Amino acid sequence: MTETNTALTEALYTQLQTMNFVLLHTVDAESGSPTSSAISWIFAIDVNRLRFSLDGRSRLITNLKERPDVSVTLFGGGSVHAVYGQARIVTDHLEGVPFPLACVDLEIETVRDAMFYGARLSVLPEVEKTYDKRAADRLDNQVFEAMKKAQ
Repeated sequence: MTETNTALTEALYTQLQTMNFVLLHTVDAESGSPTSSAISWIFAIDVNRLRFSLDGRSRLITNLKERPDVSVTLFGGGSVHAVYGQARIVTDHLEGVPFPLACVDLEIETVRDAMFYGARLSVLPEVEKTYDKRAADRLDNQVFEAMKKAQ
């Protein structure tokens, strides 16, 4: 039986204070089918709320406006966690970022250990930026600072 919580554990909260690779799942606004996208601009505001950024022109924004039910797959603590909740667009345009990024809050309803029985995640997925490292770091810092200020 999998463990279910209504908030992030302290360990997951701490992990989400730095950049992470997660999967964001929405419901497609046109087809009603599930969607899945990899994102990294995400952090925990507190144990009950995640904040992430998406390209403001993305179909994901349309999906969230049509149906705010979302889940995030998070890898950490030796397991895979499914975080379920309601998304709310905080702003359609983050200030201080060179292109139109929307900022979204996810109010957490449930956190579930989604790892299959008898297994442990031994290595976290790693992401390597394939463009100029300094430019990537600068952009990541701009986005995270803007997300922290968004209201």
